[in-house]
Amino acid sequence: MARDYPSKLRAGRYHPEWMVTPFVLLFLLVVFTNGYRAIIDTREKVEARRKEVRVAVAANFQFAFEEMAAAFREEYPEFEVSPTYGSSGNFYAQLSQDAPFDLFLSADTHYPRQLVEQGFAKNEDTFLYAVGQIVLWVPNRSELDLERLGIEAVNDSSVKKIAIANPTLAPYGQAAEAALKKLGVYEAVKDRLVFGDNIAQTAHFVESGAADLGILALSLAVAEPMKERGRYWVVPLDTYPPIEQSGVILQAAKSEKATLALRSFLTGPQGRGILKRYGYTLPEE
Repeated sequence: MARDYPSKLRAGRYHPEWMVTPFVLLFLLVVFTNGYRAIIDTREKVEARRKEVRVAVAANFQFAFEEMAAAFREEYPEFEVSPTYGSSGNFYAQLSQDAPFDLFLSADTHYPRQLVEQGFAKNEDTFLYAVGQIVLWVPNRSELDLERLGIEAVNDSSVKKIAIANPTLAPYGQAAEAALKKLGVYEAVKDRLVFGDNIAQTAHFVESGAADLGILALSLAVAEPMKERGRYWVVPLDTYPPIEQSGVILQAAKSEKATLALRSFLTGPQGRGILKRYGYTLPEE
């Protein structure tokens, strides 16, 4: 006995509820392809993040770190370094709110220690990498004889504004303020101080003419972009607390292997050589 197929099929006609049209096939193919691509893209992004080190870098360390990152990429081409530059205090505030960084290179030891105490990092993941210095700096257009005047340059009648980094945000600003007090000139200059959010902005104030003289990091004064544009006088080391600069690997680090490699490079022979060229003292010296 013949099977009782639906009448429309027996008549040789298709039924749209039973048959898959070419349009439906194309739609399903597009959905499948896009879904597959999304999976592949996600995997590639995750893999790329494992090879990228996102670094919060104190502004005084910018030029030295740029050279260091370039040397690191040559030795470890499989890893990528993505730095952001700013004040240590601002970075601390961001990191306390889970900002997405793997490594923090501070201009002091205080902020990394605070992050450890708050559970954003482990004590064993902190490390001292450099000791900084401060200098008086003037642009070439200035007629001040820093070598002859030393700190007395701040009292010259031509100096209307003196730029330092904001002491509440930047350790180099704290050092500048301490040195001015120790050298006995703070009261005379305090009303002429202008504050940069970080040491790089402070340097910009002097370069642009917004200030006549600045107290900057030695590492900036000897860097290529600035050493031809001005001159400096080294502030005596015994007039301010040591600017010990500490780094820390964050608990939220997504790229542990790359981050550890960068830390080892920074504290290793090649990294230490770069630090010395930029006027930093090494921690054990």
